[in-house]
Amino acid sequence: MKHIVKEAEPAFFKHWKKNDKMYQRGKPNWNRLPSDRKKELRKTLIGEQGGLCCYCGIQVSMDDSHAEHFRPKNKYPELQLEYDNLLCSCQSELQKTEPRHCGNAKGSWFDENLTVSPLDAACESRFGYLEDGAIWPSDESDEGAEATITYLALDIPKLRELRKAAIAAVLEDFDISEEEAIREQIDLYSQRNPADQKYPSFCSAIVNVLLSLLPVSE
Repeated sequence: MKHIVKEAEPAFFKHWKKNDKMYQRGKPNWNRLPSDRKKELRKTLIGEQGGLCCYCGIQVSMDDSHAEHFRPKNKYPELQLEYDNLLCSCQSELQKTEPRHCGNAKGSWFDENLTVSPLDAACESRFGYLEDGAIWPSDESDEGAEATITYLALDIPKLRELRKAAIAAVLEDFDISEEEAIREQIDLYSQRNPADQKYPSFCSAIVNVLLSLLPVSE
């Protein structure tokens, strides 16, 4: 999970809500938002997130993503058109054999005390990773991280293999015995690509593994 810093609500979205009679009456309805506005909103969210899924951290595009309500519409109907509650998750149209994860696995599950939010500045530190792609709570007593991994299916074989491949590709490119080289890679994978403003897929997992390779201070 990569920390997401929410930006200002897009002007087009604010304008639409200002002119939507149901929203102005205190009855927001996501289904009333036109498809072209939903598409524009999703494009904005992807850019805001540096091109990553809000939960697993894989790179997404308009073709393989969907708008995600962090607090589900059925439990928090008053928030369904609030920009701060909107994210972008991977997986758009699922194939029959494709395992659900991230927003599609989460569904209507939400617990104020357990669900880890990518908007929380400390979210990245709550998860640890191994070179084999496994994810686990950094603190074994962190029930929220454990529940989030479980309910969002973040440790399923599909995601493990994808993370493993991404981590392996990085580790093969430099001498992991050189501390300076490790720190250079940490810096590289902690930043957006200047060309397209996107983060690399699974950058949080990659950085976490790289940090574990640094010499332990006495």
